Amino acid sequence: MTVELNTLVREAHERVFPMPPVAGAVSDVRRRAGAVLAAWKVSPEIVEDALLVVSELLTNAIVHALPPAVLRLSWVRGGGLGTLHIEVTDGGCARPAGEPCAGIDPDEHGRGEEIVHALAARYGMQVRPGRVTRWADLVAV
Repeated sequence: MTVELNTLVREAHERVFPMPPVAGAVSDVRRRAGAVLAAWKVSPEIVEDALLVVSELLTNAIVHALPPAVLRLSWVRGGGLGTLHIEVTDGGCARPAGEPCAGIDPDEHGRGEEIVHALAARYGMQVRPGRVTRWADLVAV
């Protein structure tokens, strides 16, 4: 009898960034996320897209949801591919369903979800009592 072992080496990293509900928090967390992606040697082909996805998901959490917001990044590399998993969890919707966002110009807001969908290989949302998680996966060859 012959036993074949999986000899692929996998590299995995994870980092969590709580986001305080203060002015400038999105840009600060984005900058720190960029430093972490560089330290992990995430494929340069996806870093710029990843930081845009981070910004869009965090901004969505600040504008439309209740605090706290938390960013979680996971980078797994193995078998020639790398997958960056980005997720932002918040406290759920800040307004009742159907209530418009006061003071928000629809010409300036509302494209974030389209941007995330265009850049991600996979994306989704998970709703649980008291929290919502939006996530996106970016894949590098």
